[in-house]
Amino acid sequence: MDFITQSHYYRVMPMLLEGLVWTLLITGIGLIFGFILGAIFGFARLSKSKIIYGIATVYVEVVRGTPILAQILFIYFGLSDLLGVNIDKITASIIAIAINAGAYIAEIVRGAVYSIDKGQEEAGRSIGLTRNQTMRYIIWPQAFRRMIPPLGNQFVISLKDTSLFSVIAVGELLYMGQQYYGATFAAFEALTMVCIMYLVITVPTAVYLRRVERRLDV
Repeated sequence: MDFITQSHYYRVMPMLLEGLVWTLLITGIGLIFGFILGAIFGFARLSKSKIIYGIATVYVEVVRGTPILAQILFIYFGLSDLLGVNIDKITASIIAIAINAGAYIAEIVRGAVYSIDKGQEEAGRSIGLTRNQTMRYIIWPQAFRRMIPPLGNQFVISLKDTSLFSVIAVGELLYMGQQYYGATFAAFEALTMVCIMYLVITVPTAVYLRRVERRLDV
């Protein structure tokens, strides 16, 4: 490996670190809103109201049934055209992560609540708690513990999904790598470092989640 090739591995780092910051920022903020959406629609999927259940089901199935690339293009170009406003690309990316992750988190919430033994609800009602109080104080704390591993997996998925946002020139990790090798023609070096930086985030996260899962015994 000659000196010029070696130097590319170091020279690309400042750009990739900048891209990594945007990647983590978009993922983090998007998942915060995604969790809120997921909790709302997850509980809606548990509703006895056919209308509420139906609305939640449409949201989940439409989002899960379409690729996130199509969703980001729809938000950035489609909604901008429909509303007659320019949606900032970072804002569009956060919205896309939130909406996409929200649909999957909704199913995580629904599955976690369903996994709690029905005797827990009966026990709550037997001591005088209302249905909402039983959910809040008995079922939800147990369900949330069971949601931690799949929520961590969703973080990894959403983190990798941000690489698709390079199509609208969001300065995330992959886009910054593309910018570097577009100017230097050092594609191998730049993309190798991009992959390594993704692995630095995803592999420790996966290891940690396995440990958490064993501790929770879920």
